[in-house]
Amino acid sequence: MISALNRLVDLVEEHLTGEFDVDGLARALGTTEYHLRRMFSSLAGMPLSEYVRRRRMTVAAADVVRGVDDLLSIAIRHGYGSTEAFGRAFRAVHGAGPGDVRRDGGPLRAQPQLRFRLTVEGSIPMDTRIVDRPPFRLVGHAARVPLIHQGINPHIQQHVTALPMEEHLRLKALSDTEPAGLLQVCDELEPDGTEGSELTYLHGAAVSRDTPAPDDLDAIEVPAGMWAVFRTSGPYPQALQTTWAATATEWFPSNPWRLRPGPAITAVLERADDFSTATCELWLPVEPT
Repeated sequence: MISALNRLVDLVEEHLTGEFDVDGLARALGTTEYHLRRMFSSLAGMPLSEYVRRRRMTVAAADVVRGVDDLLSIAIRHGYGSTEAFGRAFRAVHGAGPGDVRRDGGPLRAQPQLRFRLTVEGSIPMDTRIVDRPPFRLVGHAARVPLIHQGINPHIQQHVTALPMEEHLRLKALSDTEPAGLLQVCDELEPDGTEGSELTYLHGAAVSRDTPAPDDLDAIEVPAGMWAVFRTSGPYPQALQTTWAATATEWFPSNPWRLRPGPAITAVLERADDFSTATCELWLPVEPT
């Protein structure tokens, strides 16, 4: 995976002024575009699309400062059809328009070329198991919410707290298959995992495929497949978010598995009364590499 990500970085550099085929590269490297984008975002701390934009604007800035070509020629060279579109992208990266930078020589915010390297970590073993599950169904109350990487997501919190206590008990009683108990489900995640991008959040339970979903509940059909299950305990939600990040930085690079499209599921096994600490299981859909 480390070599695959570095080849992806090389591909970006080779096509800074044009389009490039991420899916083709992934297939040539024996992985998938979905997994490659998810790993890039997790390890680089930014989506692939944002890295490409920053690198293009870094190289474009040299052309702007050099002052040999007009701004429209530079815009077209770097994949923009107008100086207005180029100017917006340029300002988003550098904090100033290309005309200002040409006149003043700055400010410029360069994005260095990324290089991924393997470091020796993982001194604390991750409590993980691989589960092969038949098709099942997730039922509960769903809402579209923005993705937030750190801390409590207030949109999810508002969605869950709006449900009466008897509804939580009803959902828990519906559970008849793994993952057991009340579940926090994130579905339709973008591969890049961009902060603020929308996802479907479902608060509910897992039932077998033959169990009918009550008419007043939303349902997500989950096909058969393998799951990596990570157990975590500690401050909530910080310990869970740390484990989620560690799957990308430690577990996937050193294990013969990759992410596949599907919902990410959190089962809360035990928790403090005020939910300040919890023991959870994070279920991620995987397939062999």
